[in-house]
Amino acid sequence: MSEAVKIKLSKKDLESDQDVRWCPGCGDYAILATVQRTLATLSVRRENTVFVSGIGCSSRFPYYMNTYGFHTIHGRAPAVASGLKITRPDLDVWVVTGDGDGLSIGGNHMLHALRRNMDLKILLFNNQIYGLTKGQYSPTSALGTRAASTPTGSVDHPVNPISFALGAGATFIARAADTDAKLMAAVLEQAYRHKGAVFIELLQNCPVFNDGVWEAVKDDPAGKQIILAEGKPLLFAGGTKGIRLGAGMVPEIVEVGEGPGKVPQTDLLVHSERGSRNYAHLLAELVHPAFPMPMGVLYREDKPTYDGLANAQMAEARQKQGPGDLEKLMLSGMVWEVGADGTRH
Repeated sequence: MSEAVKIKLSKKDLESDQDVRWCPGCGDYAILATVQRTLATLSVRRENTVFVSGIGCSSRFPYYMNTYGFHTIHGRAPAVASGLKITRPDLDVWVVTGDGDGLSIGGNHMLHALRRNMDLKILLFNNQIYGLTKGQYSPTSALGTRAASTPTGSVDHPVNPISFALGAGATFIARAADTDAKLMAAVLEQAYRHKGAVFIELLQNCPVFNDGVWEAVKDDPAGKQIILAEGKPLLFAGGTKGIRLGAGMVPEIVEVGEGPGKVPQTDLLVHSERGSRNYAHLLAELVHPAFPMPMGVLYREDKPTYDGLANAQMAEARQKQGPGDLEKLMLSGMVWEVGADGTRH
């Protein structure tokens, strides 16, 4: 079929024949539905779409997508997805992971996939807990979290997923909540069109082991979220509050308007997705409860992908040296044969 042919899909076309088995009220249901609806709108080629996951509640995802998929091992989804993308650059490869799977045992694989700018779309479901293994605290759990493995409260300082992705070198970084289908769909569409390492943090509720962890942020979007818009000031609370850069480059919340104690909008930080990484890091540090959380696309840049560079390098080598000969390669250099009597030739 010609690539120019527009494929018409519905959400149902992206649904597999498997029963969706998450706990009632789990935020994964909403994420799954939004992904299916968005990819249908984008008319993706299902035979060219692959979902790769590790271990965890979120990692059931490939079973529920009527596309190709791999359910791999704990933390290794980015590595498997990287190998797939290099060998099959024509495929759209998505990685679905959780805060435990992706940032604990899988942190090293995640780091290098982002650093290399692999052309992968990574969705990290963050509910600040291990759900599948019954409620241990995770790398993103807040200090003092009481869980199965920390009955008197966690003493770990949590990792900030957005800061991690920025530091590792991701070229498209965004955040959305499981309950905001409109924003999530807009982010997913932009991520789909981006060439490079995509990292999307999805704030997701676990009703069994960490219920309501994002409740304040999601239930009060006007007061606890900054909806990012290119070229627009960082405003929230119906435009009555904003973020200004104070002394020492420290962000601060200010009242916006005219009169004593208020500042004009011109004093506020203005959002730029293609701004400096320093600005993006500042955004990443705006976290609940001290600040409202930035939602949408925080950062993006255009940069050659590892898989693209690797395939170009291999094509150049084949052009200069001809097709490879595996047997010739195996028998070249420092090789020898060991005879039946143990002698080496």
